Amino acid sequence: MEKPKISVIGVGYVGLCTAVGFANKGFSVMASDVDPEKAEKINQGIPPFHEPGLKEKLKDSIQKGNLACLVNQTEKVVNESDFTFVAVGTPSKPDGSIDLKYIQTASQDIGKALNKKETCHITIIKSTVVPGTTQNTVKSILEQESKKQCGKDFGLCMNPEFLRQGSAFQDTINADRVVIGAYDKQSGDKLEELYKTFYSTHTPPIIRTTLSTAELIKYASNAMLATKISFINTIANMCEKIQGADVKTVAAAMGLDKRIGPLFLDAGLGYGGSCFPKDVKALIACSKAFGYQPELLESVENVNKTQPLKAVQFCKQQLGNLKDKKIALLGLSFKPDTDDMREARVIPIINQLLQDGAKITAYDPVAIPIAKTIFNNQIEYAPSAIECIKNTDCCIIVTEWDEFRKLAPEEFASYMKQPNLIDGRRIYKLEGFSNKINYIPLGLGR
Repeated sequence: MEKPKISVIGVGYVGLCTAVGFANKGFSVMASDVDPEKAEKINQGIPPFHEPGLKEKLKDSIQKGNLACLVNQTEKVVNESDFTFVAVGTPSKPDGSIDLKYIQTASQDIGKALNKKETCHITIIKSTVVPGTTQNTVKSILEQESKKQCGKDFGLCMNPEFLRQGSAFQDTINADRVVIGAYDKQSGDKLEELYKTFYSTHTPPIIRTTLSTAELIKYASNAMLATKISFINTIANMCEKIQGADVKTVAAAMGLDKRIGPLFLDAGLGYGGSCFPKDVKALIACSKAFGYQPELLESVENVNKTQPLKAVQFCKQQLGNLKDKKIALLGLSFKPDTDDMREARVIPIINQLLQDGAKITAYDPVAIPIAKTIFNNQIEYAPSAIECIKNTDCCIIVTEWDEFRKLAPEEFASYMKQPNLIDGRRIYKLEGFSNKINYIPLGLGR
């Protein structure tokens, strides 16, 4: 039986991984994006961002003719497909609330295409949107532009993604759950059947629910993970005030409790990226709009704002006045295995160090080109970790890249002017480092 045809609107992390995932399983996929440069790269088999494992699968999909990326061709890709996944960005407004301009534009374009399409088509929102958006905004625009009725003439679903940058493609093809919020049962049934075809014998649990519940599941999931991070960072800050206390041991023991689990209990400089900060802010604003003050989430956000500046505080404790002091930063991306610097914790650290007059040299395996667009020549960029720490007064571990774990204390001692090492991600063992250099790990009582 011929597989349904897929179209994807927006080819960021979610959209491209979705497109490549279906194409890799033999589906015919057409994507549309507003960025000509991005589309051209994709058609050449080059992902516009760093994501392990994606380049090979993208190139294979392009060569087999299963995937093509067009520019501003929503009408064409909708008319030539059975399902359209909407994966456009949902940025934050200055007040933290969600900006739906891209969702609205995509909905208008899809609605106009549906007006000219005779067969029933299903639109699936994969973008992260606050509860009520698919029902009140997307559905209304689709009906207005198409002059058709949702649930009768076309289908509508909300299908949130749960991808982790650095393993986004693997999460696409090996999901731990699929959430389907459907406006009408028939649309939900068809989308469920599509996923059963996609995953075959490895189909994960499928949760069927309403549009608004599906929207909230995504926010609740990210907010819970952000809460765990801010919680363990709060415990780490407490440990630093208690002689002999170590957050690593606290977290390890907590993680053995099945009710808590070990994931996201790594104390550090806070969470960043394109999801957690934006989604927590949006959920706070959404909750207030509904008339509920989410005090817990506000505290989660506040802890995360101040956490990265602890690294600067430690610098000052070791060096005093930071004017003209040379500081090495290892890691620029918000997490390993990505070049994404959106809301990266290194940004407030660099801004504060620059304000204090420090001279900064930074190294990251993949994110330096992105960093240059943010900081230009305000800081220096090193070609390797060793070159980064040479002749510096203090080094801060900002991102836990595996190559940093391989650095020995002797290297810090021999290459640095003053071997002060602030371990902002707790990647080194205290026993091996503390007796050879001035090792300052977060979350350790002194």
